[in-house]
Amino acid sequence: MSCQPPYTITPTILNLVAEISESLGRLSVLEELQEQQNSSLCLRRINRIRTIQGSLAIEGNTLSEDQITAILEGKPVIAPPREVQAARNAIEAYEQFDGSQVKSWQATKKKDLLKAHQILMLGLIDDAGRYRNKGVGVMKGDKVIHMAPPAERMNKLMADLFTWFKTSKEHPLISSSVFHYEFEFIHPFSDGNGRMGRLWQTLILSQWKAIFKHIPVESMVYANQADYYRAIKQSTEQSDSAPFIEFMLNRILEACNASAGKQSDQAGDYVSDQVNDGVTDQVKSLLKALTNQHAMTASDLMKQLGLKHRPTFRKNYLNPALQNKWIE
Repeated sequence: MSCQPPYTITPTILNLVAEISESLGRLSVLEELQEQQNSSLCLRRINRIRTIQGSLAIEGNTLSEDQITAILEGKPVIAPPREVQAARNAIEAYEQFDGSQVKSWQATKKKDLLKAHQILMLGLIDDAGRYRNKGVGVMKGDKVIHMAPPAERMNKLMADLFTWFKTSKEHPLISSSVFHYEFEFIHPFSDGNGRMGRLWQTLILSQWKAIFKHIPVESMVYANQADYYRAIKQSTEQSDSAPFIEFMLNRILEACNASAGKQSDQAGDYVSDQVNDGVTDQVKSLLKALTNQHAMTASDLMKQLGLKHRPTFRKNYLNPALQNKWIE
C-alpha cells in the first residue's frame, strides 16, 4: 500500500457527511437539555453497553446487553468464560474514553494502538498488544475470503497508514472510515482486528466531536453485519474503499438519528417534570416547540404557538425560559 489509500469521494459520501453534521447539531442541543435534567449519564451508559454488545456480537460473542450490564456491575454471569473475558476487556477499553487516560491515546500513534489491543485482547490471545508474526486470512465457513498481507510488511503498512491519516485533509467522517477499511485490509493482529478497527474509528470520531463517545455506531454495524462484510469485500475487489465509506457513514447517520430520537423523548419528559415543579404552561409549550429543533426564530416560534402579540410572547414565554437558562 502506498501512503495514499485508494478511495473516491462520491456525491453520496458528500451528502451523508452533510446529513450527519446536521444530525449532530440537533443531538448536541438535546444533550445540553439532558445535562440540565441530569439524565444524560443514564443514556450514555445504555449506549456504551449497546456499543460493546454490538461490536462483540459481530465477532460471534453471544452475550446479551443484560449480561454485559451485569458484568459491568460486577455480578456473576453464566456464560462461556472467553466471552465474559472479551466483554470485560471491551468495557475497560471503551471506558478509557470517559477518563483522563483518553488524552494519552492518539489515533496516529502505534504505541497507543498496541496498548488498546493489549487491553482489548488480554487473556484471549498470546500476542495481545503486538503485530502478528505470521500470515492470516479472513474465513467465511471453510472458505478464505481475504488473504491479508504478509506479516513482515506489518510495520511498514501500518506506518504508511498512520502517516496518511496524520496528514490527511479529509473530513474526519471520511478519514476515519478510510482508516477503518485500510486497517481491516492490512489485518495487523493475529486476532481482534474487527473490534480494534471499530474501536479506533470511534476514538478518531470522539476526538473530533466528544459526543461520539456516547453514540453506539457499533450496534448499527451489527444490525447490518452482512452489509458490513459485503462493503469490505466490494471495496477490496475494486481497490477503492468508497463502498465501505458509504456503508459506515450510513451507519453513523442511523446511530446519530436514533440517539437524537431517544434524547428527544427524554427532553419531552424533562419538560413535563419541570411543569410539575411550577413552570407555567406557556413555558412548557415553548420548550416542547423547541424539543425537535436545532434553532428557531422568535417569529417562527410565535407562529407555531399561535401567538400574534410579541410583548405577551416575550413576557410570558420567552423571558422566563431565558431566565431559567432552558434556552439560549
